[in-house]
Amino acid sequence: MTVPELTSAPSLLPLYAKAAVTGPLHRGSSLPESSYTLADQPIDRDHLRAYQDVCGFRVSDVLPPTYLHVLAFPLSVALMTEGTFPFPLVGLVHVNNAITVHRPVTADEMFSYSVRAANLRPHPAGRALDLLADVTVDGESVWTGRSTYLRRGKPAAGEKRERTELGPQVGAVAQVRVPGDEGRRYAAVSGDRNPIHLHSLSARAFGFSSAIAHGMWLKARTLASLEGRLPDAFTADVAFKLPVPLPSTVAIGAVATHGGWDLDVRAARSGKPHLAGTIRA
Repeated sequence: MTVPELTSAPSLLPLYAKAAVTGPLHRGSSLPESSYTLADQPIDRDHLRAYQDVCGFRVSDVLPPTYLHVLAFPLSVALMTEGTFPFPLVGLVHVNNAITVHRPVTADEMFSYSVRAANLRPHPAGRALDLLADVTVDGESVWTGRSTYLRRGKPAAGEKRERTELGPQVGAVAQVRVPGDEGRRYAAVSGDRNPIHLHSLSARAFGFSSAIAHGMWLKARTLASLEGRLPDAFTADVAFKLPVPLPSTVAIGAVATHGGWDLDVRAARSGKPHLAGTIRA
């Protein structure tokens, strides 16, 4: 395995430009063996506060559970723009995300990041893979993440898409208004400037009738609605369903269970599903 050791976080704009130019060149059926690392990075408190504001978290030196995903994301993009990566970055769909908070972490700590790809596999809608992120403090793993991406295509033989009936929404519901500029606001703090999130015009070029919210913004906003009621250590595993058009209103449902929470986020008016998942200690 090659381990590119970075001295600073990669700039995303040049990586997106590279992806636009080299995307059609990606071929193959295996994942690169690279593991990108970035050691001993401080937290920018102004950036942290901007993230907390956009995602609905309280201002605090304790990092939101989804914040380290944003800081590890540039390493993921660097990996996905490697020439040996089997799929173009443009067109990959983030379908699932699981994060594990091993303990609360604070803005005065120094963080080291590692990202690698794993588990390329058939999927009922094409092929899927995982990007695995690990964040450490002084060698202690404090946060891990798994982002599952889908490359749409012909399903492998024997792979069938399961259809499930949508029942009533679970849990107490909080309605959250998602303004039309939410995609641009989240892009400014996350660096994820995928055109489907920025403007209706650019989103239409990719088949969407309007801009759509980032999946990780929706996950963050859902966890923010439970702030103060989450354990110190937990895993939040969610599946992203139908996109959230901008602007819109979402209904966040969360029901307490013995081991945590069950999550169910839907469109407030139509009831269409946007996110489903669990939080477990």
